[in-house]
Parts: sequence; C-alpha cells; structure tokens
Amino acid sequence: MTAQLKDTLQGRGGGRGARGGTGPSRGRGPQPSMDKPKREAILDLTKYVNERIRVKFAGGREVTGVLKGFDQLLNLVLDDVVEDLQNESEPSTRQLGLVVLRGPTITLLSPVDGLEEIANPFAQQEA
Repeated sequence: MTAQLKDTLQGRGGGRGARGGTGPSRGRGPQPSMDKPKREAILDLTKYVNERIRVKFAGGREVTGVLKGFDQLLNLVLDDVVEDLQNESEPSTRQLGLVVLRGPTITLLSPVDGLEEIANPFAQQEA
C-alpha cells in the first residue's frame, strides 16, 4: 500500500476526498467580502400603525383591522380584525380579534380612511 493511500484511508488528507485541496474553495485565498446594502422594505407602513387598514389575500379572503406591527416580509399584526365573508346569498362579517397575517399571502393592502368606491368606466351600463 502506498503512503498516500494509507493516509487517505486513515483520514489524513492528501487525496481527493473531502479534505483534499482540489475543492472549489481551496487554493484561491480569501474570498472578497462584498458588503451588501441593507434591504429596505418596499412599503413604509409606519404611517399606518394604529390606523385601520384593509388586507386582501390570495384566495379571496378580506379583513379589516388596526395595524399594530409589521416586519420586512410584510407579516402584519392586526387588532380588532373583522373578516368580510363573501357568501353567495349575502355578504356578512366575522370578528377575529388579534391576528398575525403572513406576508407572502397578502395581495392588497390599503388604508380604510379615505377609501371610496369609484364607478367602473368599463362596466356595461344597464338599460
């Protein structure tokens, strides 16, 4: 048995194993550290803290509540939450209280104050 093979079997490097010097990070010296700028949130929700907001989710659910907190991923904490249930016969609501909403499921977020419905210019006029 050669000395190199004996060292490899005993786990003392020299070969092409996991400890060998032929890996992609070996022999290149220290990698340059790139300082990435800190990612900023797309939305600045600080002005809506303690204000009522409306949130719509993928799948059609819709809630309204007071924004208490949020994070960079748009996870939200809402208090006094009311869910708008879209029944086929008639719309109704359900009280949920304090909830945590997952950011990736949110499709629309808007303040309740100043929200007014506008006429759809593309809707066909009824005769």
